Amino acid sequence: MLRLEAGRNPHDKALIELVGELSTQSDLFRRHWASQDVRYHRSGRKRLRHPEIGQLDLDFEAMELPGEPGLRLNIYTAASGTPTADGLKLLASWAASQAALPTEGVSARSIE
Repeated sequence: MLRLEAGRNPHDKALIELVGELSTQSDLFRRHWASQDVRYHRSGRKRLRHPEIGQLDLDFEAMELPGEPGLRLNIYTAASGTPTADGLKLLASWAASQAALPTEGVSARSIE
């Protein structure tokens, strides 16, 4: 995705500086960048590490948004019955419990 963005904006100073910094800090990045192997991945699997849940293996699908050039929608899913699906359910329950907490200092009267 970084190379794709660099192709769209070849004179972007911040992007050029980022590539330079990454190239000096990482042999792996430098080799990958030099290979110029550009592929647009419309689907696949991403592995993320959440600080509380741990490893999450997510399948993804990417869709271009024709009404907004340059934007795309990524949808991430986990197969049911997997540790990743269980982890996502736990995260969702935490988010729901946080949303249910009253906001400090806000009452129904102050909202009216």
